[in-house]
Amino acid sequence: MKRRHPWYRPWLYLAPALLVYGAFLLFPLLRSAQFSLFAWDGLGASEFVGLANYADLLADPDLRAAFGHALVLIAFFALLPLVLGLVTAAVLRRGRVRGLSLFRTVVFVPQVIAMVVVAVAWRQIYAPDGPLNRVLDAVGLDALTRAWLGDYTWTLPAVGLVGTWVQTGLVTVLLLAGMSRVPNELYEAARLDGASAVREFVAITLPSVRGEIAVALTLTIVAALKTFDLVYVTTSGGPGNSTTVPAYEVFQRAFRTGEVGSAAAIAVTLTALVFAINLVVNRIGREPQ
Repeated sequence: MKRRHPWYRPWLYLAPALLVYGAFLLFPLLRSAQFSLFAWDGLGASEFVGLANYADLLADPDLRAAFGHALVLIAFFALLPLVLGLVTAAVLRRGRVRGLSLFRTVVFVPQVIAMVVVAVAWRQIYAPDGPLNRVLDAVGLDALTRAWLGDYTWTLPAVGLVGTWVQTGLVTVLLLAGMSRVPNELYEAARLDGASAVREFVAITLPSVRGEIAVALTLTIVAALKTFDLVYVTTSGGPGNSTTVPAYEVFQRAFRTGEVGSAAAIAVTLTALVFAINLVVNRIGREPQ
């Protein structure tokens, strides 16, 4: 007769991990949710205000703009790298390029460089007398030169393109790994049927890397929505408020203006937004039953 184990045994094995998870993630999150219900400067007495801090999120145009900027950055951090990664990975997979391992290492390098270092480097590139403007001037496109991080129109896209540079390598490596699992027989059969390269990509490659696409979007969307160090080093939210993002607003309100309750409300709202978007992404990324 098969011996039955107590129902709680699996939980005993999970208990250490759950304790760490609860202590370092759930408890701070719950405390932040608690702080978001109070008006508090971080030092003195606090006053319970209920959902007033959340109501301010909807009423404050600067906060609405910050969340809008974060959604714009998703296009640069997630969607654009996904398109570039798909094209690059598909070309490399089809072309059987030599030195693929070296290429993977090189394109992944931005991921292992601290974002502060990346931000400092790109701030120099975007400087009015920096390499970008010098190259444009050298090729006769001096009309396009500008103070990239001081222009109300171009600053947010300029910051976003830094995110594209950082995230494209990660997405490409993930997709290359997924494409390497696709059996060659599928491509050979498609070619025998006269399928073009585009048809092969749409009918075989794209469905085969659905899971990798979901993982890539999850990682890059989270990176876009929690962006702080890149904005802090390159623009400090300027010019004006044209590059403020929620994470930067949390820092400003919690540590500079003494609005801890408001900062906590922004952080909780941002967490909920990250969770909701990635829930949708993961549902779309599931394999069809």
